Amino acid sequence: MDLIDGLRAFVATAQSGSFTGAADQMGISNRLTSKYVAELEARLGTRLLQRTTRRVGLTPAGEELLARAPALLDDLDDVLGAVTDEARGFTGMIRISAPVTFGEIYVADLLARFAAPHPDLAIDLRLSDKYVDLASDGIDLAFRIGTPDMSALKQRRLGQIRSRLIAAPAYLQQHSAPTCPADLARHVCILDTNRRTAGRWVLNGPKGEETVTVPGRFHVNSARVARALALEGQGVAFCPDFVLGDDIDAGRLVNLLPEYQTAAIPFSAVWLETRTLPRKVRALIDFAANDARRFGGS
Repeated sequence: MDLIDGLRAFVATAQSGSFTGAADQMGISNRLTSKYVAELEARLGTRLLQRTTRRVGLTPAGEELLARAPALLDDLDDVLGAVTDEARGFTGMIRISAPVTFGEIYVADLLARFAAPHPDLAIDLRLSDKYVDLASDGIDLAFRIGTPDMSALKQRRLGQIRSRLIAAPAYLQQHSAPTCPADLARHVCILDTNRRTAGRWVLNGPKGEETVTVPGRFHVNSARVARALALEGQGVAFCPDFVLGDDIDAGRLVNLLPEYQTAAIPFSAVWLETRTLPRKVRALIDFAANDARRFGGS
């Protein structure tokens, strides 16, 4: 057994919580993953993992090794990458987390374009509207909307997102378009519960910031579904620009109260403060920052 293979198998097993999860990450068999870890334990003369029928846990020695091994492996990848990247392109796996709708609409396309020149690069994109634990889930990089909890994290702000009040022409044929934010309280509204204050919409206009509490007939945890319901004429929705595409220009949706602006919400790339970023991850962050200029990237 190669020591590096043993370390990779141990880290993948510890982060995924199972030999099966580690085998999937490494692209090898479950049996071989278990063998690598067992041989590493034999070589070190200490047990690193506590095996149970459902999950593996870390021994104190395993916790100490896990605290150091990922950085060592990243440094090794970085050294080897510096030699091979120019000739072969990036290789290996990048594990990425992103919010569901933003990931489906924007991040997936971003990653496809980034990976295109690197045929030996693998992407593991995990979509969740919850803030995942980067350390326990083995995530190299997360895209997050809003102000992230920066405990043990580093970030690079990529851009900002604004939202628009929208409704379909069919809805507006039956309901007078609002002329001020207060009018929204009398409309049928579609609430995106992913927003921290789903039923309180904040707009900035000629009189400054105005907040209106709106009634919600539909409560959904997806900006994409809110847009779909609005397209069907089911009410007024408050949707981020990246969800709308060309709906407004094409006349499928109407931008309501255009003289009012919504607060800009930042989106960022975040990673573990203790993690040494491999070259491929640093390159992805730079690629994303350049690409995000369409959203007001900085």
